[in-house]
Amino acid sequence: MLEAVLVDDESKALESLSWELSNLSDEVKIIATFTDAHEALGYLEKNTPDCLFLDIEMPVMDGFQFIKNLKNKDFPVVITTAYNQYALKALKNEAIDYLLKPIDSDDLSDTITKIKKFNDKNYTAERLEKILINFNSKSLQKKITINTDGKLLFLESEEILYVESDGNYSTLYLEGGQKLLLTKKLKEVNQLLPSESFFRIHNSFVVNLGKIKEFLKTDGYVVLKSNHKIPVSRQKKSDFLDLL
Repeated sequence: MLEAVLVDDESKALESLSWELSNLSDEVKIIATFTDAHEALGYLEKNTPDCLFLDIEMPVMDGFQFIKNLKNKDFPVVITTAYNQYALKALKNEAIDYLLKPIDSDDLSDTITKIKKFNDKNYTAERLEKILINFNSKSLQKKITINTDGKLLFLESEEILYVESDGNYSTLYLEGGQKLLLTKKLKEVNQLLPSESFFRIHNSFVVNLGKIKEFLKTDGYVVLKSNHKIPVSRQKKSDFLDLL
């Protein structure tokens, strides 16, 4: 369930939006509402909701000034306005979406979907970051048995950089630039690798966590010590959680 904060200088507008959101009660919980922008800023300095619904036309401090004064920006912002000319400016000010008053139920539902996708993406990044930090505090060495070309190869975990899918085949990339083509799907190869040190970050890639030197959260990539750049799928939230 999404926890939302609502800010609007008009109490009737707050009541109206609260009523609309209550119809999505299975998805949204309103944890605070404010008609005073300064009080809202004080609250958001100490609390991080899943989303913020913010009115543009407010006295003393308008919505755009409010965003500039936000110290904690770890949540998506939805602009609410009666003037559609604010739409482009709202998006340029890092708002995830805008809603035109009076707010339409279908538009609000679409906005909730956008918020969920935004939060899922960032949650995934946060989880992977914790996984990498946790992994780098451990020392793991296990032999991995690979059956290829009629022979068994016994590899150390540290020899493998990553594995890439190619349909019904997989390519194992090793230290030193060596490649091994395996007649196995990536899922099968992944089952051979120790889960403590290998992680499927994309439908087409499994990486050795010990070989990662950078995690580019904004771009959605990991960079290996070999300088290979591997994408992190935005749709792999469940896989990240399974690893934990």
